[in-house]
Amino acid sequence: MMGILMRRTKIVEGIRFCQVKQIFAPYSPHVFNNIFPGVSPADCKDIDDPVKQHCEGTPEQYGNHRSPKIVSLKHHWWWMMSTVWDGLKETREHLGHILFIEEDHFICPNAYRNIQVLTALKPKKCPNCYAANLAPCEVKSRGEGWESLIAERMDNVGYAFNWNVWRKIHRRASEFCFYDYYNWDITIRVTVYPSFGGPIYSLRGPKTSAVPFGRCGLHQGQGDTVSCMDNGVVNIQVEEVDKAGNINSKWGVHVCENQAGYQAGFRGRGDRRDGELCLEFANMYHFRHGASS
Repeated sequence: MMGILMRRTKIVEGIRFCQVKQIFAPYSPHVFNNIFPGVSPADCKDIDDPVKQHCEGTPEQYGNHRSPKIVSLKHHWWWMMSTVWDGLKETREHLGHILFIEEDHFICPNAYRNIQVLTALKPKKCPNCYAANLAPCEVKSRGEGWESLIAERMDNVGYAFNWNVWRKIHRRASEFCFYDYYNWDITIRVTVYPSFGGPIYSLRGPKTSAVPFGRCGLHQGQGDTVSCMDNGVVNIQVEEVDKAGNINSKWGVHVCENQAGYQAGFRGRGDRRDGELCLEFANMYHFRHGASS
């Protein structure tokens, strides 16, 4: 079992309880802020007509041109996955599960132990589960508190899957990259999961071991002139049950049957350059072959 902790600040330098390697996205709009993938002077903006305005860009289906801070979300996820699974020497030979958490996720003391137990139980308890999760897919839920494991769709908080699942995802790189939607998790549900041939389940415990606490995400007031400010105060109560592994291997599995695909109505358009950059991330490393199931 391995863990990847992505951090954006120098706080990583103070981490002492585990080995850490900080990686940086090379083609970020924060680095290239006046050329692609940032905004170049020749780019169309808002609902400009490329012909009339003599500008560059392919609008999405509603006529809006690209917003780098939005489209970079999916770019970054795909680049990170490609780098971790196929690029880093520390992880590219790892066939087991890797746990992905983000900088605005509070992790309970029992998180690592619980994800170890879940990934070990998954083949026997839930053969149709492709991943394990530390938190329910309902972001506000803290779990049901049942004496049962839960199988539901994979969410984006504290998820873990193995190299074989990554290869199945990677085979749909083109569909993923050229789908006109900015969230990686919804894009993957629309373009990748249908190719798996059945419901896509993730195994989790009945009580969350990870809690999102960020207040300055994409939907929380980020504007062109006003930035969302978060003073970093985290006030999440850790109960006694959260301090040690609390998953019983003898529990049965409650399956959430509502696995309907996400129907956003998007037609797969958007700026062609974003799709091409995403696809470059997919092909930037040599593939590994001959991995066991």
